[in-house]
Amino acid sequence: MYAVIKTGGKQYRVVEGQTLKVETVAGEIGHAIVLDKVLMVGNGDTVSVGQPLLAGATVNATIVSNGRGEKIRIFKMRRRKHYQKHQGHRQNFTEIRIDRISA
Repeated sequence: MYAVIKTGGKQYRVVEGQTLKVETVAGEIGHAIVLDKVLMVGNGDTVSVGQPLLAGATVNATIVSNGRGEKIRIFKMRRRKHYQKHQGHRQNFTEIRIDRISA
């Protein structure tokens, strides 16, 4: 069984037991969270698609860790104008483990 969920402005295809990194979710490590923005649930040949969300479908997950991603380096330059700009960014994330998918 798999589901397509929406969290942090992005969509993810998840299965039970999978761990994935999503945008920061409020909560402590080890706490259970419920993701209720389920767009689609598939089980073998049976697929249920919401318009846009499936009513009553939820995905239960557990927060595994919080962290920061790798540094992204941004470099801007205008040739012949003596303009150079260096910038860096590290995005925060929350790693979650999918425990149960209920349709």
